[in-house]
Amino acid sequence: MSAVPARHATPTDAVAGAPVATPAVVPSPHPDTAPEACAARALAALEAARARTLGLVDCLDEDGLTAQHSPLMSPLAWDLAHIGNQEDLWLLRRAGGRPGVRPDLDPVYDAFLTPRADRPGLPMLPPTEARRYVAEVRAQALEVLEKAPPDAERLTRSAFVFGMIAQHEQQHDETMLATHQLRRGPAVLHAPPPPGVPDGTPPPEVLVPGGPFTMGTDDDPWALDNERSAHRVDVPAFWLDTTPVTAGAYAAFIDDGGYDEPRWWHPDGWAHVLRTGLRAPLFWRRDGDGWTRRRFGRVEPVPPDSPVLHVSWYEADAYARWAGRRLPTEAEWEKAARYDPATGRSRRYPWGEADPGPEHANLGQRHLEPAPAGAYPLGEAPCGARQLLGDVWEWTASDFTPYPGFEAYPYPEYSEVFFPAGAGSAGSAGAADYKVLRGGSFGTAHVACRTTFRNWDYPVRRQIFAGFRTARATDTADATAARRPERA
Repeated sequence: MSAVPARHATPTDAVAGAPVATPAVVPSPHPDTAPEACAARALAALEAARARTLGLVDCLDEDGLTAQHSPLMSPLAWDLAHIGNQEDLWLLRRAGGRPGVRPDLDPVYDAFLTPRADRPGLPMLPPTEARRYVAEVRAQALEVLEKAPPDAERLTRSAFVFGMIAQHEQQHDETMLATHQLRRGPAVLHAPPPPGVPDGTPPPEVLVPGGPFTMGTDDDPWALDNERSAHRVDVPAFWLDTTPVTAGAYAAFIDDGGYDEPRWWHPDGWAHVLRTGLRAPLFWRRDGDGWTRRRFGRVEPVPPDSPVLHVSWYEADAYARWAGRRLPTEAEWEKAARYDPATGRSRRYPWGEADPGPEHANLGQRHLEPAPAGAYPLGEAPCGARQLLGDVWEWTASDFTPYPGFEAYPYPEYSEVFFPAGAGSAGSAGAADYKVLRGGSFGTAHVACRTTFRNWDYPVRRQIFAGFRTARATDTADATAARRPERA
């Protein structure tokens, strides 16, 4: 448990040039770490993840589960058994000291041994056997959870390894959801539409005050290694879009020749445009003067007030340049999402410490699309920004590098192997391959979504549920004001 921090002065508005108090690292209140509470939380998280996994595979026949719907993705049957294999490895063998159910399957389901494009050629378990395998592993895993000494070692303390595996399964569920979006054929997934925007339109941008805040975490018991350690970061004041950039705003960029003008694009992004012929977000098609999209087997008009979806980092960066703005850094995004100037604390969620509910954010595949920009006022951050968690992953300007004090745990393949070559605990040494995304999407489960959670991908990736919002320094004009369509 962290000690109660000393009282700190509230940072004043840096725009006015007033001095800013410099607090020490201020820990956030964290979830109950009592052994019984952690075990109950782990059980609920594991059960929720498994229910979702089975829902994503039970709606397809064997051909649909064993087919590769895109070379970017694994067959769904591979994902299913991989989930079981990781549980077999970490919960039965590592945490439980048991022999495991099928250690012989490790080479088949090791994600680092075989690229996704090659996995259809592996000796995968057929879907029926994969279901039987994951069920047998789960039955033993629950026995291990019941008997695991909660504080005997780091791996099982606060049920960490069980939370890690629940997050792993939900992360694969989101990947499987992306595979469903890439799949051709009739709709098999269904969900109600997300809520609309309540009365009252929020302002187009909010001011995030300057000064230091605590980035990362030391005290969240289920935080993963790249979220650690907590460290102080001094962020100058900046303006941030209140909501993610909408499809209507992005369509204005397209209509203004955004994909034809190299000055808006990062040089590597422009080369990618010329090489691939990009003209619009993935799954968009022209329909007269408007746009349609394909969404989980349905073709429908693109909703102009919804956050733009399925854009690469290069596209997000180009839009921001066109708009006279920029992408926020990772530190700026996190400060906007969690810093509370009234207390000097960094929150676990934008709205506070309570776990996300349906009134806070669009998470967990509750809906199969983002909510309109401006929804979820109860999920608003102290700075006034909305929808920082859920709806769309948000590209940031930052490369994926380690925090000060980073330690790979419990295995380097989760984060460390994705850092730039030679990166140490204080940052980057070589060229970075990955850009950071923050905030989660409508397909992200709340167990794997918090203000410290870090996602990363190649800047060309578009199949993920990614959008963005833009920022500007306090001494620049809001160029987007003249470009934003009404209500965008």
